[in-house]
Amino acid sequence: MSNPDLPKEWRESVRENIQKGAELNAAFILMNILAATIASYGLFANSPAIIIGAMIVAMLLGPIAGIALSLVDGDIRLLMRSLFTLLLGTIVVMVTAFIIGLLHRDIPITQEILARTAPNLIDLMVALAGGAAGAYASVSPRLSTALVGVAIATALVPPLSSASILFAHGELGLGLGAFFLTFTNMVAIQFASSVVLWITGFRRVSHTSGLSLSVFLRRNAISIVILLILAFVLTTSLHKSIAQQLFETATRVTLQNIINKSTGSHLAEVRFEVVPDKKTAGTTIVRALVRGPHPPSASQVAAMEAQLPSPTDGTAVELRIRFIETTIINRNGQLYQDIEFGLPKEGNN
Repeated sequence: MSNPDLPKEWRESVRENIQKGAELNAAFILMNILAATIASYGLFANSPAIIIGAMIVAMLLGPIAGIALSLVDGDIRLLMRSLFTLLLGTIVVMVTAFIIGLLHRDIPITQEILARTAPNLIDLMVALAGGAAGAYASVSPRLSTALVGVAIATALVPPLSSASILFAHGELGLGLGAFFLTFTNMVAIQFASSVVLWITGFRRVSHTSGLSLSVFLRRNAISIVILLILAFVLTTSLHKSIAQQLFETATRVTLQNIINKSTGSHLAEVRFEVVPDKKTAGTTIVRALVRGPHPPSASQVAAMEAQLPSPTDGTAVELRIRFIETTIINRNGQLYQDIEFGLPKEGNN
């Protein structure tokens, strides 16, 4: 199943480059420190452009490619060296980001950081595709690994940096979620790379191993088992995420329809927060920002709350409205001055 378009000399050259990329040296340490620094400040700035640009200097892909090649070749020495380099690189990135997180604990957690705390099956599939693309670009004489390497690096250094920043802010649960995303990406990229390298002929042939698929599967058994477990866990996470999104959408639509019945009132924003409780499933607090001429009464808020859909996680719903009085005036004077929230006054039908 080797690729006839790849001459033996080219394959040996690529193998040598992968082995060099798995080496631990000063350049590897320095470039990952710089990548973590730029990525961390990009996360604080909530800027995807800075985060992606930072990955030009990242070098975590090298040892992952080394692990992939070592499993294809059956090279234990390369496997140990690559694992050690990846471990040190991971520690370097996390320590750098943790220090930056401690220095800037006054900066609030941004959406770019939070976006990396809840991995699901989609992240796993993206990592598998990215790993395959990176490996194929590495072995193809017609393609450059530069852009592919940057794209894959965005799945490694930013979530690692996010995890450390969250740890520095005392957010252990969210930090573990970001670290779990990094681990998922590493395993998926490694396995996809191993598959591509095996298919394209990057494997040492011996009397015992030959070219059999069973040998490849046996060497990658740990990765396959981990991927299966991750697929199950992340599929469950994806279903929960979709259910939550459907709940939030239905809640926004319901509130919009109710508030639109009040002339002059406007639903500006809706946020959701789950407050855990040791004795119950907890409470989902729906925070709605409403602008209008008259605030709602407590009974009106209770009536709106009763119409909201139930959360899929079993929590109770509590509606909290932050009302900002808004006056609309035209050339004839103030509009909607005789309209109460949700219901016109008697005689103003």
